[in-house]
Amino acid sequence: MGFNLTVNCDRLSSVADPATPLIDILREEMHLTGAKPVCREGFCGACMVLVDGEPTPSCLLPAALADGRKIRTVEGLAPHGELNRIQAALEASDAVQCGMCFPGMVVSLVHLLTTRPDATRDDIRAALTGNICRCTGYERIVEATLLALATA
Repeated sequence: MGFNLTVNCDRLSSVADPATPLIDILREEMHLTGAKPVCREGFCGACMVLVDGEPTPSCLLPAALADGRKIRTVEGLAPHGELNRIQAALEASDAVQCGMCFPGMVVSLVHLLTTRPDATRDDIRAALTGNICRCTGYERIVEATLLALATA
C-alpha cells in the first residue's frame, strides 16, 4: 500500500507498512531527524510534529492515518535555516540543555504562539503538558516563550 504526505510543504510518497509509526517514516525515509523517538508511547513529546496544524506525537500516528495530511516537523519551522522566534528566544534565554526534548517543545510552542498570541504563563505551561524535559528547568522555557511573545 502506498500513501502520500505533505511534509514541510513537500509532497512525498511512501510504500512503508501502513502500521509504521510516522516518526519512523520521517526519520528513516525522509531523513528528518528533529523529532526524536524517545518513549514511543506518546508520553514524552520528543516526537511532536504538527499534523494539519495540531501538535501530534508522531510515534503514535500510523503512517496510513497520515495519508493525505499536512505534516510540519521542527525542520519546517525554521525557513531557510534561520531560527524562528521561539527558537531564538529559547537560545537567548539559555533554556536549551541536551536538546533531546526541544524539537517537540518548539513544535508545541510554535502552535501556541500561532493560536494564542496573547498566551499567559498558564497557557504556556498547559501547552507544554505533553513535553517532558529531565534536564532544564521549565521556568526558563516559560520565560523564553514570554520573550518570544513580546517580539511578535
